[in-house]
Amino acid sequence: MKKAALHNLGCKVNAYETEAMQEMLEKAGYEIVPFQEGADIYIINTCTVTNIADRKSRQMLHRARRMNPNAVVVAAGCYVQAQEDKQEVDPCIDIVIGNNKKQDLITILKEYECAHQGKSCREEQFQGEEMDSSLAQKEADAHEGPCREMIDINHTKEYEALHLSKTGEHTRAYIKVQDGCNQFCSYCIIPYARGRVRSRRKEDVVEEVKRLADNGYQEVVLTGIHLSSYGIDFEEEHENLLSLIEAVHEVEGIKRIRLGSLEPRIITEEFTAAIASLPKMCPHFHLSLQSGCDETLKRMNRRYTSDEYYEKCQLLRKYFDQPALTTDVITGFPGETEEEFEKSRAFVEKVGFYETHIFKYSKRHGTKAAVMENQVPEQVKAARSDVLLALNETQRRRYEESFLGKEVEVLVEEEAVLDGKRVQVGHTKEYMKIALDSEENLQNCIVKVEIENDLQIIH
Repeated sequence: MKKAALHNLGCKVNAYETEAMQEMLEKAGYEIVPFQEGADIYIINTCTVTNIADRKSRQMLHRARRMNPNAVVVAAGCYVQAQEDKQEVDPCIDIVIGNNKKQDLITILKEYECAHQGKSCREEQFQGEEMDSSLAQKEADAHEGPCREMIDINHTKEYEALHLSKTGEHTRAYIKVQDGCNQFCSYCIIPYARGRVRSRRKEDVVEEVKRLADNGYQEVVLTGIHLSSYGIDFEEEHENLLSLIEAVHEVEGIKRIRLGSLEPRIITEEFTAAIASLPKMCPHFHLSLQSGCDETLKRMNRRYTSDEYYEKCQLLRKYFDQPALTTDVITGFPGETEEEFEKSRAFVEKVGFYETHIFKYSKRHGTKAAVMENQVPEQVKAARSDVLLALNETQRRRYEESFLGKEVEVLVEEEAVLDGKRVQVGHTKEYMKIALDSEENLQNCIVKVEIENDLQIIH
């Protein structure tokens, strides 16, 4: 039995795809082992959202090669997809699998093994049938660089068929329901790595949620590259993110529904009122911002103003009691002056987010922002990032303290030791991480607890 090790980099969509590939390997008879020495196959699902993500992807690929020089090293996902037009590939890679080809992982591995062992794929796999010309070519090219399995991601309408029946977590399951993006923000490489919007059929999503519920999962998180665009590629106009949420809400056994990152424009009165009427919906919303300055937003091609964004936050607070609002902010975008940064900082303070994820602008080759004038020095980006990090800490603490003395529902996920004491740990609907003073195993139970002090809230 061959041993396979997987490592994921990047977003929750990548994490879903990595777990789906692991499940495919298990069903095909591979033994899944930790990402350390001893594996026969190393699969790294790469990320390219920033320069740091690129570097981490290369580091993990090189690490895999060092751990076993004779192993098959597979580079999958966004980093290699974005490098599609480059003739040379890192010599430590044996197989390159682009986006929308991960569903073919097992076939790709078998074809590669046939070619590199000098065996006849016809004899081993097709039992007398004539060998496909593409397989013959792979065998002929076996020692002429890595095997490339890629498509032109920018010209496909196919949603990649990946499925899960279990995940690495025992209580919460992330479910990919959408891929691709049509927005083309001026700083973002992802539309080039993921292609255009492609949505997963509602019936397929619901069937997967049912399987996960049957396996004991009580919370699902709907994720996508641009989740708010779910359904825009369907001919049926009535299918959209709201209709998907409502369908998932009907699945027995599911107690909580959480959403991935949303664009502000989806937060309308109708949408917000509808999801607020669903008891399983968690009051936890990640609303992508990137900048609180209108001039910067325009250069980013974000298609909304700070006033419009603020209205969406107020809508959520109108329909939900103390919703947890989280966001992303980029510092040092090309042309961002001190005045523009101050506008952005003041806006973040005005909204009062639970958490703000701060990123220093990262130049991505092929995007409009990469060739803009007035690139901001790294030390200025870092200084501005520090300012927002300090503000984030203040706002996070203020939000959490507003729950002191209140009763909340916690979905217990694991047992842990905190300050030498055994506790049960889980998350509230707002996604605050809470420690329960109990030695009883409460995993996968939803319990009500009063937050007595801020020591109960784990960071």
